[in-house]
Amino acid sequence: MKSVPVALCLVAALALPGCKIVKTVAGSETAAAEAGEAGDDARIAALLDKTYEAELLPLVAAKAMPVADLRGAVSGGLEAAGAAHGNKGSGEGAAWNFAVKGEGKVVEANLTSRARKAMLDTDGDGTADLTLQLGPVIKGSSLRDVAPFYRFGDFRDQIEFAKLARALNDRVSAGLVVPEGELVGKTVSFTGTVDLKAVGDPWLVTVVTLAVAP
Repeated sequence: MKSVPVALCLVAALALPGCKIVKTVAGSETAAAEAGEAGDDARIAALLDKTYEAELLPLVAAKAMPVADLRGAVSGGLEAAGAAHGNKGSGEGAAWNFAVKGEGKVVEANLTSRARKAMLDTDGDGTADLTLQLGPVIKGSSLRDVAPFYRFGDFRDQIEFAKLARALNDRVSAGLVVPEGELVGKTVSFTGTVDLKAVGDPWLVTVVTLAVAP
């Protein structure tokens, strides 16, 4: 075994006092991430208090197109209809999101699950051509993505942005009043939002306002 030169040992020893040893605290990065996520609810609640009634609801009311008009626009080309009347979500392959309004007869309904739905015939042919989401569980992010002022780049990451969509769905669901009893056969009018990735996609509408004729 070769011995280490004395001069080399001396250099190493002299160099040690000038070195700074930085300890990595296990889990510090995870703790920081968890602290950031813990503040999401408060930040999102504040954002909704500021924008939901003042900006989002007026936007949906102002831009809502009658079902027949929106179907006609979409049938002429989704990209053109989206550019003219909608807002595209973030990310590659994101859906176009539209505000829509209409009236129709309920031909089928499921009011027993937490994801209540009513299937509506809006063109009078006796078959359902769109589905209304009545909550309290609402799928999708069209309520978030219809609004150009909710931008992905303003949020920490995809997790926080997804929390915004859920918070908006919860907020709109809490404000919906669905009459008790049978809905089938009744006439319903609504405003809401729908997201479409292709012309032939089924319409799943997140309801913002709902009125049921007596």
